[in-house]
Amino acid sequence: MNPLLLLSLAALHMAALPIAAGPVTVPQMAELPGGVVRPLYLTKDSPLTPVAPFWLDTTPVTNRQFADFVRRHPRWQRNRAVALFVEPQYLSHWGPNGPQPEQLEQPVTHVSWFAAGAYCQARGKRLPTVAEWEFAAQASQLAANGSREPGYTRRILSWYARPTTATLPKVGQSPANYWHIQDLHGLVWEWTRDFNSSLVTGESRGDSTLDQGLFCGSAATGSADPSDYAAFMRFGFRSSLKAPYTLGNLGFRCAQERPDESTDATADIGSL
Repeated sequence: MNPLLLLSLAALHMAALPIAAGPVTVPQMAELPGGVVRPLYLTKDSPLTPVAPFWLDTTPVTNRQFADFVRRHPRWQRNRAVALFVEPQYLSHWGPNGPQPEQLEQPVTHVSWFAAGAYCQARGKRLPTVAEWEFAAQASQLAANGSREPGYTRRILSWYARPTTATLPKVGQSPANYWHIQDLHGLVWEWTRDFNSSLVTGESRGDSTLDQGLFCGSAATGSADPSDYAAFMRFGFRSSLKAPYTLGNLGFRCAQERPDESTDATADIGSL
């Protein structure tokens, strides 16, 4: 199906969601002042990508928080979600009555981009853009940009090299970075609003039109910073995703514009 038509259908589906009322458990948010990030696949002299000031959840959304959402919006329950928007593995790690007690404070996974976007919209938020996520993630514990600190990239790559475990740790266990945000590295991969802006040419590795320089180690030679293999790994992972995917190591967190910069979330989703 045409991706634009699929996204338009999703926007209509999300627009029908009522905004949750009453007290709910939601992550705290941190305010980031904005700045710039350097696109991965441009030269060192290419323009930087500006990032406007925004708010970002300090931790990923948990199973407890997502369970609260599906109770309030039954159309996103496991047995009722439209197959167009989720794979069969959607929320497959939950029991028949929802997450198990030991799962409640773990990051929710097995959720599609559509489901993650619906959750954020129901909270009056949205998924962060790639640029926003990368801006927040480049901070170390001590600096807004820790990429030049000794061992910083190595620590991130050591997580990417570890196999995913069946039991995830609880959110909020890692040290907070400079912006007081946790778990951007070392817990789960995370959906971004425009993840498909990183799409590579061609449909698969078998596509005769595919630029093989965009994959594996050869791709790093064309990046803006060949030493930043962690960013390259994220680029490659996002490029492999499709919106209905529901992976066991892929979660999300929400973002929000500052009040004077807010836009209609439904229109935004539909225009991707």
